[in-house]
Amino acid sequence: MGAKSARNEASCPAVNSLLIVLSGPSGVGKDAVLSRMREIGSPLHFTITATTRAIRPSEQDGVDYMFLTHEEFHELKQSNGLLESAEVFGNSYGVPRSQVADALNGGQDVILKIDVQGAETIRRICPEALFIFLAPPNGGELRRRLLDRNTESEDEFELRMRTASSELQKADQFDYVVVNERDGLDKAVADIEAIISREKRRVPARKVTLL
Repeated sequence: MGAKSARNEASCPAVNSLLIVLSGPSGVGKDAVLSRMREIGSPLHFTITATTRAIRPSEQDGVDYMFLTHEEFHELKQSNGLLESAEVFGNSYGVPRSQVADALNGGQDVILKIDVQGAETIRRICPEALFIFLAPPNGGELRRRLLDRNTESEDEFELRMRTASSELQKADQFDYVVVNERDGLDKAVADIEAIISREKRRVPARKVTLL
């Protein structure tokens, strides 16, 4: 997400399991969806994104994100340890390559949470990944969620809203769109679980290859 975003691509070996990309605008509920999927025991490998941003009171290091210093993040990036990386709203984010490759090669289905620009990068690396866009029911509800979160300054809030407007226009580039209604978290999770189940039965199966 964000107007200033520098992407870095990496490669991994061919694999056969599903790579599921969950994307959507900031504040739509991606973290809440993944947390609930963990709670119900979804048989997936949940990739933990590395970031340099400050930890929020409700978050746990190593569960919600890998919180790194700028130096640690730079070292990981320079050692080719990130599948993709970005500068988003002044903070660095990246997907640890080993988490994805090791889990896929071990026969696990992998789900990763990523911003919309990052999803475009993953689509170039792995065209056969499963791309799911999590959308709000409307712009007003997304605004309410971001306001309730109360983690951004007024300028940061307005930037996130402008970015979200642009990202919502790209929803049709994804394989599926799931609407996260107000008080509808369990329904959104059930919809995503149903999509994954359907794709597991797909013939011919998706052949995941990270280019």
